[in-house]
Amino acid sequence: MRYLHTMVRVADLDAALHFWRDLLGLVETRRIDNEKGRFTLVFLAADADVPRTEAERSPEVELTYNWDPETYSGGRNFGHLAYKVDDIHAACQRLMDGGVVINRPPRDGHMAFVRSPDGISIELLQEGEALEPVEPWISMPNTGAW
Repeated sequence: MRYLHTMVRVADLDAALHFWRDLLGLVETRRIDNEKGRFTLVFLAADADVPRTEAERSPEVELTYNWDPETYSGGRNFGHLAYKVDDIHAACQRLMDGGVVINRPPRDGHMAFVRSPDGISIELLQEGEALEPVEPWISMPNTGAW
């Protein structure tokens, strides 16, 4: 058995790709448009997880966009996705500059939480040792649910 991907339904594919790809930094590895089923699947991986061969494929995030409008509601039973980042302060700043709310700032230089446009909670963890705590993160309060 091998873990393949986590599927996340998205209401607006452009907004979702702006968040997951442009701001969070994931790489689109493949896309499937299914006219008969009226949906698009976009698979994304972290830079370090982009496969060179099928045998090297790591688990990915699958964004599922149904062409016919639907309303999605999330539940706490899902939890969150987690990614390690090279510089948590820079990652949070890039996301914040892109209009993303930092729900749990990296006050400790190690962990932060944000949400995708579709409300998916994402944990960001500093690769290696925690960074030295700095402003604006030290004094930034939590915002919303994470």
